Parts: sequence; structure tokens; C-alpha cells
Amino acid sequence: MSTLSAAQLSTRRESVVRALTSPDLESIVDLVVWVEAGGDGPSGDGPLAMAASHVGRVGLHLDGRHQVLEGLDPIASEDPMAFLPYDRECASPGPRTSGENAYPYAASRILSLFADPTRSPDVAVIHTPRHFFPEQGGHVGEHGSLDVIQSRAPLLLSGKGVAKRGAVDAHARLVDVCPTLAALAGVPDTDLRDAGGDPLDGRVLTAYLGGERLAEPKVIGILWDGAHCGDVLRLAETGELPGIARLIDNGVALRGGAVAQFPSVTLTNHTSILTGVGPGRHGVLGNVFYDRGTGEQVVANDSATWHRSAEWLRPGVRTVFEMVNSLVPQGDSRGGLPRTACVNEAVDRGADYSTMAIIRDSGISSGAAGLGDQLPDAASSIHLRERAHLDDSYYSWGTQVDDLGLEQMRGLWGSLESAPTLTWWAGVVSDAGHHAGGPRSDIARDSLRDADSRLMSFLEHLDGLGITDQVTFLLTADHGFEGSDPAVTGSWRPALERLGIPFRDEGPGFIYLVPDGHQG
Repeated sequence: MSTLSAAQLSTRRESVVRALTSPDLESIVDLVVWVEAGGDGPSGDGPLAMAASHVGRVGLHLDGRHQVLEGLDPIASEDPMAFLPYDRECASPGPRTSGENAYPYAASRILSLFADPTRSPDVAVIHTPRHFFPEQGGHVGEHGSLDVIQSRAPLLLSGKGVAKRGAVDAHARLVDVCPTLAALAGVPDTDLRDAGGDPLDGRVLTAYLGGERLAEPKVIGILWDGAHCGDVLRLAETGELPGIARLIDNGVALRGGAVAQFPSVTLTNHTSILTGVGPGRHGVLGNVFYDRGTGEQVVANDSATWHRSAEWLRPGVRTVFEMVNSLVPQGDSRGGLPRTACVNEAVDRGADYSTMAIIRDSGISSGAAGLGDQLPDAASSIHLRERAHLDDSYYSWGTQVDDLGLEQMRGLWGSLESAPTLTWWAGVVSDAGHHAGGPRSDIARDSLRDADSRLMSFLEHLDGLGITDQVTFLLTADHGFEGSDPAVTGSWRPALERLGIPFRDEGPGFIYLVPDGHQG
């Protein structure tokens, strides 16, 4: 909620939208999105999702209607299965213009972003897929957009209680992961609601489950950060990801993957995955955002702040760990063994075992950033395919973190009886590889091979215990990736500054219009 009057906000926002959709910026600005009153409320006065580009402007309704207000519809397609089969994406890998692109669930995702009372921006700017902005934190491989490729994460279900269907032409949403994990872990349908009594945004993916509740569930959720959906499935088909291939053989993989929340960035979607609701409900608007209520910039996605993620969750929002632990009868402690475990994941609230809890308990003010000397040696990793990749500092650190994650997983899974009911295991090297080279690059594909080597090692650990067929697996990611174009650079900030309107640009891309004298 802006401190400007409604009239001031409307006038200034319109000036900002006009400036950002100038043809002069079309190479770096794909879309500008915001909300206006008069849309999908019971009496027609609810918020209406708006999107504009240099070609036109459209109002987006939750029922799928597109109300073109100027020029051409900049969101002509919302097809979540666009650019499939994967050969089609590879034949024309982009970067694409808005007229060639697709933006799944555009209305609901935009409306969610703008639903927070103090943290939502007034306008959000979406980079074109080709925009290269290293001076502001951008990379060769990038994500964050509303578009289908940056929003498409892989989604696989496998093992006990899952239908064996192989790869299917279907898609889901990342908010569906939480209720599906909760249901597999034994949470009844009647409990898949938040504290206010409203149903979760996500839905249980019942079409891929066996239809019966597991008597003694053992569920493992796996996240490969930034893993490119199409490449994950293709490399599994060609035998280069034997761990993924094994999961698919014993379950189902969605070729359309799972659509991320907007923005398609890390902490927004980790939180959506593990709460089942969008950013307007859970409160983690982006990797970086501004809270008007506190006057603070929040940097959520940083090694120094990951252990603080619970501080930013809005009241009434529950994590999947809290849902599963709510089933425990009072006094049932499992002899001190964890019922829920969260390995190398920032969004850990409620987990009995958590890597982030260890960091919090250490008292190190810099969080995970201060624990580098306790990580395994990256150069000694048996899962590292190409030593030269360690020249990239993020890849090197990701190798260390992911090796430590595997070590924690083996410790948690010493036997079927001692293993948690629900375990969540996050890996990061896949994100490092895709940022470094973009999708389908050698380093990106090697990062997937490294991640799969750890997965195979863990599956072989379970095989050695003779318990693999008693476990249910779900594997996903938090977003997709596209490659930028190093020749397409620039910033929209000068265009905003010429307006003489005070603003904050967080991200960059979240534009907060602030009162005179409060320029960010």
C-alpha cells in the first residue's frame, strides 16, 4: 500500500508505465505489469492484472479473458505447454520477443505478486530474455520472467504410491508441490488449509498418485535449483542422468514441468513450493524487495540471510513441515528422531532437523557465509565431472554445499525406521551451472550430471539398505532458465529518472513509488 494518495499513485504509475514501454527500451523491457481496481471481485471491483509493452496494453481476468485496451495484446499466449516437444525449444532457443512468447497463468501470478499489503511494488518490470545486465547482478543464464521457459521447472514423482506412467504431456504448478508432499506424508485433505480456513493455492496432484493413503509413508522431496526442465528429461532419455531415468521408470515426469510463481526467482519459489501459496500470501515477494511497513530493504536470497527466512513469512502461512508435524500425537517424540527434515534449504520453519537451524544455533552472524571452512573440499568431490568448472566461484561453492547435503541425507537415512516421514533435500550446483553458461551449455549440463551423480549415490545407499521400494520421491526445481545476449545491455533507470518521480527499483524490476523526498 503506497503512502501516496490514490490519485497521485495512478498518475505517477501511468507516467512510469509510459516511460518503460517506450520503443527505445524494447530490447531490454519485455513487459510492465501492475494491478488496477475493477476486475475480478464479487462485485467487479477487485484488482485487475495489467500488462503492457511497446506493442499494446491488456487487462487480464482470472477467468482467462483478455481485455485489450491499447494496440496489440502483449500476452497473446498463456500456453503452459508452449515450445514443446523439447526439440522445438532447441530449434529456436530464443531469446524471444513478447509476441513470440507465452506467459502461463498470467493473471493469477501477477495478482499474487501485488497482493501483499506493504511489500508489493507499484509496478514490476520484466526483463526481455535477451537482456544482459551483469552490473546489476545479471548472468549469462537468467530467470525471473513471467515467460514459460524461465517459469518451467521439472516435476517428477516416483516410487511407492505413484502411478508408473513415464513421461507424459502435462504440466502442473509449483504451488502444487506442497499439498502433494503433505498428502503423500499422510496429511488429510481437510488439513490442507491455512489458518484462515481458505484452501491452499496449490492442489494435490491426485492424477499421478495411487489413490490410497500410504500406511507408513516415507517421502523425499528433492529440489535441483534452476534445473532446466527440457534438458533434465532429454539427458535422462539419452542415459546421461541415470538417477533421473530411474525415477521416471518408476513413476511419472511431466514434460510441461511445473509453472513457477512470478517472479521466477529462487526464494519466492522455494517459499511457494514449501507453503503451497503464492508470494502475495506468503510474503517473500522476491530475492530482494522493500517493505513499506518497516522501511527496510529485505535481501532474502543471500547466504548471510537464508537462515532468517521464517522472519518474512506472513501470519497464517504454514510450511509443509508444520503440516506434517501437526499430525503427531502429543508426547510422540519418536525417541528424538526427526519426523521432518530439511537439508540445505532456507525455508525450513517447523522442520525437526534443519541445516539452517544448525547455522542459527552456531551464532555466526553471517549465517552460511561464515561456514566456508566447514565445507568439504570441492576439488576432492567424486561427483565433479569437470575440474575446470571450479574456476567459477559459485560452482565451486555449490559443489561443496551439495556434497555436504548428500552427507546429511545419508545420516538421516540410516534405516527405514529411523528415517523421517518427510525429508526435503535442496541442491544448488545446477543453478550455478545454468547461471554460468545458460541452458544447454557444457557447464549447465555438467551441473545436472553432477547432481545426478549425487542422486544415484543416495539411491544406491537406499538399495544397500533394501528400502528403496518403500520410498516416495518428488523432484522439482524453483524456476527455469534462458540464455541472455551479451550484446543487449542497458538500464531502464535513466528513463525513470527523467520523469522526476521519486522511486525505488529493487531487484532490479520492482518499482516502488515513494513520496517526494524519499528517492531510493
